[in-house]
Amino acid sequence: MNRQGILLASGNPGKLAELRRLSGDLPVDIRGPESLENGLPHVEETGSSFLENAVIKALSAADAAVADGGDDWALADDSGLAVDFLDGAPGIRSARFAGTQGEERDLANNTLLLEKLKGVPPEGRRASFWCVLALARPGQVLLAVEGSVEGRILDAPRGKGGFGYDPLFFHEPSDRTFAELEPEEKVSISHRSMAMTRLKTALESLVPQGTA
Repeated sequence: MNRQGILLASGNPGKLAELRRLSGDLPVDIRGPESLENGLPHVEETGSSFLENAVIKALSAADAAVADGGDDWALADDSGLAVDFLDGAPGIRSARFAGTQGEERDLANNTLLLEKLKGVPPEGRRASFWCVLALARPGQVLLAVEGSVEGRILDAPRGKGGFGYDPLFFHEPSDRTFAELEPEEKVSISHRSMAMTRLKTALESLVPQGTA
């Protein structure tokens, strides 16, 4: 019996790299968006929550997988940073916070975040990273799971690794920012890791025995 396939539906290189690391021991065959002849379709993230946006992306990618001649399910991620002082912002707009695209996007987003938190003491800079993973096939959401990790926003970036808000996100148990952690360390404790752990458990009821 052929193993079930899953298409990782992300165009963000950082997210895609983490998803590849985390999905290595799933009981399925994994492929990336580069395997699609026409790539992933552009999707407008019109949802009002991480869940809604993850579902939109997963369903779109599942349709693309079938159009490409495959029968893969699609796994999509929607994630972001929620800062307590900003009432949960940037939230679902984390990637679009400063309205900048391209290579300067992360720098612009981090700069705007620091501006909005200027003068706020450490105890007022609590934040959390959130991730929702949605698994879908055409026309049907198979499951959705979430994960989160708590931290604090520093007043200056630290570290050269990671992506997005990682240089500002201080993880107290590690005594480092996410950008200071080695990729394997970050993957083991991240919000995406928490969500993937729940996904693995849920997949046991979806993937037929004998296909692993």
